[in-house]
Amino acid sequence: MTTRLFASPLFLGFDHLEQMLERASKTSSDGYPPYNIEQISPVGLRITLAVAGFTMDDLQLTQEDNQLVIRGRQTDDTQDRVFLHRGIAARQFQRAFVLAEGIEVKGAWLDNGLLHIDLARPMPDPKVKTIPITRPAAGGTKVREVINAKMVETEPE
Repeated sequence: MTTRLFASPLFLGFDHLEQMLERASKTSSDGYPPYNIEQISPVGLRITLAVAGFTMDDLQLTQEDNQLVIRGRQTDDTQDRVFLHRGIAARQFQRAFVLAEGIEVKGAWLDNGLLHIDLARPMPDPKVKTIPITRPAAGGTKVREVINAKMVETEPE
């Protein structure tokens, strides 16, 4: 059973945040591959994963809803080789990052065993909206109903 973080009636419409936090908590705790996350500008982020031994064909980068998923799968090319010691294993991995609403993946590249993924977090425009408070009409009280997220005024019966 999970504990609701936004159980207060003052938090309206935060169900998706709870779902994202739950998804993030289910991600693998395996430390492979190691990664860095850095802020490269006021709106830019970069994820760097250490993927030594992987080629571009071995890596797959997908965005599934608000989740960035990196998968790595190396092919086993050791059939005709005899190892005296094998400390470097051909290992597959999956690393997932939950992205906030509005974050965009701008690009990715592989350089010297490091996979770099650039993200952009656009700064939202501040929104201020004044909502008028109206008086009832002289002939009777108008009733306001919300239908399909649109405000519709109706006369009382």
